[in-house]
Amino acid sequence: MKFTLQATDKKSGARAGIIHTDHGDIPTPIFMPVGTQGSVKAVHQHELRDDIDAKIILGNTYHLYLRPGTDIIEQAGGLHKFNGWERPILTDSGGFQVFSLSSNRKLKEEGAYFRSHIDGSKHLFTPEKVVDIQRSIGSDIMMALDECPPGTSDRAYATKSLALTHRWLRRGWDHFNATSPRYGHSQAFFPIVQGCTYPDLRRESAKFVADLGAEGNAIGGLAVGEPAEVMYDMIEVVNEILPADRPRYLMGVGTPANILEAIERGVDMMDCVMPTRNARNGMLFTSHGIMNMRNKKWADDFSPIQEDGPSYVDRTYSRAYLRHLFIADEILAMQIASIHNLAFYLWLVTQARQHIMAGDFADWKKAILPILTSRL
Repeated sequence: MKFTLQATDKKSGARAGIIHTDHGDIPTPIFMPVGTQGSVKAVHQHELRDDIDAKIILGNTYHLYLRPGTDIIEQAGGLHKFNGWERPILTDSGGFQVFSLSSNRKLKEEGAYFRSHIDGSKHLFTPEKVVDIQRSIGSDIMMALDECPPGTSDRAYATKSLALTHRWLRRGWDHFNATSPRYGHSQAFFPIVQGCTYPDLRRESAKFVADLGAEGNAIGGLAVGEPAEVMYDMIEVVNEILPADRPRYLMGVGTPANILEAIERGVDMMDCVMPTRNARNGMLFTSHGIMNMRNKKWADDFSPIQEDGPSYVDRTYSRAYLRHLFIADEILAMQIASIHNLAFYLWLVTQARQHIMAGDFADWKKAILPILTSRL
């Protein structure tokens, strides 16, 4: 994997570049739809490719390991062949899922012990095993195993957690370099910066991560309970240290406002379940603001869901029709809304990229941000 930095906005840290992988190029900044179990919920692969033009999607190591299991994925020839997605795939390490299972897991020096949320069976994720699972999956970009501490962690816990994450990272990095891809395409390994909301711990972690010299780096442990402004501060702290010639991935973030604020601070890659999860509950993001499609105000509004903005948003369906589908609990409602929100997110980062290249990102972001956060 290689990264080409093309432009940096003069008034901010926003960057535009291209990540080159064996499954295709990824223009940055980029938003990555989340396909937890090898599928982006309610969206066909051909819609992701042809309608939304997603350049890369995510898979989840924890979920794919439990179901269908690495044996099935290996027999298929890797996740790309199993799910029919020929473009790049990133897999997380499963660390966040283990974190979310706090009542069913134990962290030890050897790794994370946990019980399956499916059948209660016992499992162990070690840094080495997580690399092996992602080798079996065949993702283009794999993540290191880490602990994701709560955003409200006290300093003592955050310090202890960070030390464990760094020891795990060293083991995972060594094992990655001692193993090889299985399906004929290269795989990159991204370490993850942790440190909770403590600037000195974040700097320590960013330096530890940067010194590895990996092909890209990630920022984890944010958007887990801390205020948004604190998250932005931590991004700034970390990106002062992470190398400028490698892509920077902010994990699990977030709202359109979060995305623009992160881009302004030098983030290149982002993912979040928000566009699809909120879509399934009737919330649409548009270039004019946020719409709750269950509201009665849309009942007799026969205008398109969005009349302008993203060129690949389907204008076939009216607001009244989409509201009707939600009120009637029709599955099509979730599909239309999910495609719309993902198209909007991809449009937003594409617009950001164009304005970075043009040199006016900071002014454009300042103008559009109040619009994106308004309620229609």
